[in-house]
Amino acid sequence: MSIKKDIVKLNSSLIKLSKFWDAKACILELKEVNYNWRQMEWWAFYFEYQAKKILKDNFSFPGDKFGNVIFDLKSKINWDLKASAIKTNKHTIILNDKNAMDESIKKYKYHGEIIALCDVEYNDENRTFQKWHTKLKGGKSKYEKKREKRTSISRYRKTKAELVEIIIIILNKKNLEDLAIMKQGRNSNGKPRKLKYLLDLENIDNFENYLIKLN
Repeated sequence: MSIKKDIVKLNSSLIKLSKFWDAKACILELKEVNYNWRQMEWWAFYFEYQAKKILKDNFSFPGDKFGNVIFDLKSKINWDLKASAIKTNKHTIILNDKNAMDESIKKYKYHGEIIALCDVEYNDENRTFQKWHTKLKGGKSKYEKKREKRTSISRYRKTKAELVEIIIIILNKKNLEDLAIMKQGRNSNGKPRKLKYLLDLENIDNFENYLIKLN
């Protein structure tokens, strides 16, 4: 099965994505179309939203479903959209459910990852952006209230993101062996969480990969 056409379409389309994302402007844009605008990691969902909008003429949304896992998009093969903040001491990216990816590769021989690497800026000490976002959402979520009962510490929120580069990774049965596996512990009901694959960008040359050079 040739997937070269998928790669050509991805390159010619994603190169057009905007590169500089302001948190407030992006969240308001996502809110307008009711697309995951309440999420703390707004920048990752903004990448998804932009990518889906620009790829809609050449890819189908969503992709295949295996168990309760639905891949983001599909043409010749299934594809996942991932966004990761660039960190100086960490190069590992959490991919999708191991079993679902195994099944996707079993069916099509290949599975694709579209990874956006972003340089991000964080909230100021007064958490001005966080307060703005909380007010926009109509108050704190149940999750936030539960977390505050456990600890008063919360992560700084990202206020800006710059899309630096996009990497396309092609996975197959053979190179799956070069991925690590993430064990996630147990759910609240005591059942073990599903295993996920992990990609170390330091080992990217072990995989067929393509770099989309942004304008």
